[in-house]
Amino acid sequence: MNARVAVEDGLQPVSQYLQIQGCQVVKLDEGSAQNCDCCVISGGDKDMMGMQDTIGEMQVINAEGMTPEEVYQAVQRGMNQQNNQQNLQ
Repeated sequence: MNARVAVEDGLQPVSQYLQIQGCQVVKLDEGSAQNCDCCVISGGDKDMMGMQDTIGEMQVINAEGMTPEEVYQAVQRGMNQQNNQQNLQ
């Protein structure tokens, strides 16, 4: 999986794990989020940049209380859903 994932500052263990799994990880900011498949937030700022559960087609993952492995599984689920939706079109 070559997902492009924007990760909020302070989630270095998540960033590192996603990179090991083959994801392209970028710092979460307004510019980078637009070109990503999903983004990961810490949960402390639930309304960061006005994000909810999705931004357009992009999934927003709240990593609060999750292990890096669980975040990666959520990224995979989001990518699978996006692929399934694209295949239906």
